[in-house]
Amino acid sequence: MTEPRDSSISSQIQRIADSVQGAFRTGRRVLSFAEYLQLFEGDPVRHARDACRYLRDVFDHFGTRKADYPWGRFTRWNLFDLPWESAEKDGLSRGALVGQEQVQEEIYRAVSNFAREGRANRLILLHGPNGSAKSTIAACLMAALEQYSLSDDGALYRFNWVFPSTKTTRGTLGFAQGSERGSVESYAHLPDDQIDAKLLVEVRDHPLFLIPVAERQRLLKRAYAARPGADDEGDNDGYGVEPPAEWIARGMLSHKSQQVFEALLASYHGSYKEVLKHVQVERYFISRRYRTGAVTIGPQVMVDAGERQITADKSLGSLPVSLQALTLFEARGELIDAAGGLIEFSDLLKRPLDAFKYLQLTVETGEVALSQQNVQLNCVMMGSANELHFDAFREHVEFASFRGRLDLIRTPYLRSYVQEQTIYDTHVIPQVRRHVAPHATEMAAMFAVLTRMRKPDPDRYPQALRSIVSSLTAAEKLDLYGTAKLPERFDAESQKLLHANIAAIYNEGDSYPIYEGRIGASPREIRAVLLDAAQSPNYSYLSPLAVLSEIEALCENRTEFEWLQQEPLIGGYHDVKQFTEVLMGRLLASWEREFYASTGLVIEERYAELLERYVQHVSSWVKKERIFNRATGAHEDADERLMAEAERLLDEKGEPSDIRPNLIGAVAAWSLDHPNEKLDVAAVFPHYLRRIREAMFAERRPGVAAIARDVVIVIRDKGAGLDAARTRAAEETIERLITRFSYRRQSAGDMASTLLRRRFHDLVV
Repeated sequence: MTEPRDSSISSQIQRIADSVQGAFRTGRRVLSFAEYLQLFEGDPVRHARDACRYLRDVFDHFGTRKADYPWGRFTRWNLFDLPWESAEKDGLSRGALVGQEQVQEEIYRAVSNFAREGRANRLILLHGPNGSAKSTIAACLMAALEQYSLSDDGALYRFNWVFPSTKTTRGTLGFAQGSERGSVESYAHLPDDQIDAKLLVEVRDHPLFLIPVAERQRLLKRAYAARPGADDEGDNDGYGVEPPAEWIARGMLSHKSQQVFEALLASYHGSYKEVLKHVQVERYFISRRYRTGAVTIGPQVMVDAGERQITADKSLGSLPVSLQALTLFEARGELIDAAGGLIEFSDLLKRPLDAFKYLQLTVETGEVALSQQNVQLNCVMMGSANELHFDAFREHVEFASFRGRLDLIRTPYLRSYVQEQTIYDTHVIPQVRRHVAPHATEMAAMFAVLTRMRKPDPDRYPQALRSIVSSLTAAEKLDLYGTAKLPERFDAESQKLLHANIAAIYNEGDSYPIYEGRIGASPREIRAVLLDAAQSPNYSYLSPLAVLSEIEALCENRTEFEWLQQEPLIGGYHDVKQFTEVLMGRLLASWEREFYASTGLVIEERYAELLERYVQHVSSWVKKERIFNRATGAHEDADERLMAEAERLLDEKGEPSDIRPNLIGAVAAWSLDHPNEKLDVAAVFPHYLRRIREAMFAERRPGVAAIARDVVIVIRDKGAGLDAARTRAAEETIERLITRFSYRRQSAGDMASTLLRRRFHDLVV
C-alpha cells in the first residue's frame, strides 16, 4: 500500500532536484574569469554598477505610478508596495509602505545624485517622530534589493580563489610546469574532490578588479562604446552618457586578494593567465536573513550575540607554501556584510557620537580604516533618527562637520486619515482574527490624524485666504486632507479658493521646527488601542465603540505622551476630549446613513437622481428652453412643481429668480475647470446632496426608528412579540446591513441599539 506513495514522493523529490539543478545552470551561478568577461561584454552597464546605481536600478525596475491626493500629485515607486508578495487587503502586502510619496521622491533623488557623482558620498538620514515608517522604508528597500538580485537584470557577481589538488595538476600546487599546467583552462569548475583550498573574498571584490586600473578603464571604454545605440549617446570621457562608477573604474583589490594575487603572480613568474585560472566567479544574492548586501545595525554599541569557530579551517593548510607564509587578514562586521547593497543605521543618534564618528571620514573617502587595512566600501548608507535626538544633534559642536555628509529627509506622520486607516487595515487587522465592525479602524485613524493637526497661521496666506484659513477647525482640516471635503459653512467662492490652496495649507509647516506631523499619536500607540479594543469583554468583535473607549483610556495618560501635553487651541486643535466627541458624532451619523439605506424606506440612488433632475430643469428654466419628456415624447416647460419640491428639501431661502441663476453659475464654473467631462452633480453640489438626504431622513425617522427597535428585538430576543411582517422587515434590514456594509448580526444589533439610545430615543417607547 505504501509503495505507490513512496514512488510519488520520490518522483516529487526528483522533479524538485531537476528544477533546482536547471535553475543553477541557467542562472550562470559559477563562471571562470574568461566566461565572466564574455558575460560582461554582453551588457557592460549592468555588470559595472556600484551599490548606488544598483539601488537606483531597483527603483526603476519595479516602476512607478501616479498617486493623487488633495494636496497634489506625486510619484509612487511600486517597490514600496512589495508587489512580489501576497496582498492582505486592497492590494497591499503586510510590510508595504503606506503613503510617504514625498519621502520616496527624496530618497530617489538622493540615490540618483550618488549615481551621477559616481559614489555614495553621503549618508541618507531619515528623521521624524517615532513610528513614522522610517524603518519600514528601509525594510522595503532591502526587500526590493533581495527580489531584484534574483532576476537576470539584477545578477551580481563576486569571485573567490580556488586551488586544485596535486592530483589535478600533477605537480606541486601552483607550480606545475609545461603542458601539464597549461592543459587546464580554469580551475573554476573543478569538483570539490579536486580542490584542496578555496579562499572566499568576504568584501565581495568585483571581478573586474583583477584587471589593472589602466587596462580596466580601456576595457570599459571599448565595452561601453560597443553597446547597441552607443553612437546616439552624448560623449562623456569616452564612455557615453553615464561613465562607470568610481568604484568600478578605480577600485582596487582588497588587502587579502591583493596579497594572493601578488603571491601567485610571483609563483608563476609573472604569468597573468595562470593567476586567472585560480579565479572562480560566482553569482551571489542579496539576503537580509543572511546579512548579504542588506544589513540593519541597531542603536546598541555592541551586538547582543556572538560567534565562535567550531571547526578548524583545514583548507588553509592546503594552500601553496608561498601563500602559507603570508599573514592574511579577513575583514568582518556589518559594513563588510553590506557590501554591494544597503546598510541601515537604525536610530543612529541613540548611539554615542564616538560610536559612529568614523562615518565622517568613511562617507567622504569611501573607505573604512581597520587595524591592518583600509577597506573600500561599496554600499549605500541610510540612517534613521527620531526628532528628539535629531534636535539634540543639531546643537552638538560636531553637527556642522557632519551636515555636509548627510542627506536629510524629513519623515513625518501621515496626515490623511484615509492613508492612516490603510495602515491599520493592512498591518493590524489581520492579527485581530475576529470580526471587525465597519468604522472601527476609521475611528482610530481619524483620532490619530486629529492629534497631528496644527493650527494654521493666517499671516502666511494672501489677504483673501486669511479669514478662511484662520477659521478652519481641526476636524475640517482632517476632511480637507483626507477627502478634499470642504466646509459647507463657506460660500461657493470661499470653497473654491480653499480648494485651490489645499497644497499650500498642507505644506505650510515645512519650514517650522515643530512641523505638522511631528507631534501626535503614533501608529504604534493606535495599534495597541485596536488590539486592546478587540479584547473588550463587552463585545465579541472589534467594535468602534470599544475603540473609542480605549482612546479615552489612552488620553488619561497625559504624562506619558507629548501630544497629550499640548495646549488646546481655538478650533479644537490638541483638544482630545473634543476629538472623541467629534468622532462619536461622526460614527452615529455614519450608522444612521447606513441604517436608513438598509431599511428600504429610503432609496439612496434617488437623492442624486432628484438633484440631477432639479439641475436639468433649472438649466432649462434659466435659459427659457423646453425639456424633452421621454414618457410623453413631447417638449415641455421646466417642471415648477419638481423644482419647488427640491428647493423645499434643500431648505433654500429666497426667490427662485435669485436661487436658480446662482446654481447654473456654479455648473458653468465647474464645466470650465472640467472641459469635455459629463456633469457630475454629486461632485459639484455635495452639500445639496447631503441636504436632500437629511430632509428625506427627517421625514422617515419614525418608521426607521421602529425598524431599529425591531432589529434589536429580532437579534437579542429572537423576535419575541413581533408579528410576521415586522420580523420580515427587520430581517431584511439586517441582511442588507450584512451584504452591503459588512456587518454581522451582533455588530448590527449593537449599532441599532446605540442608535435607539442616542438618535431615536424620542421616537420609540
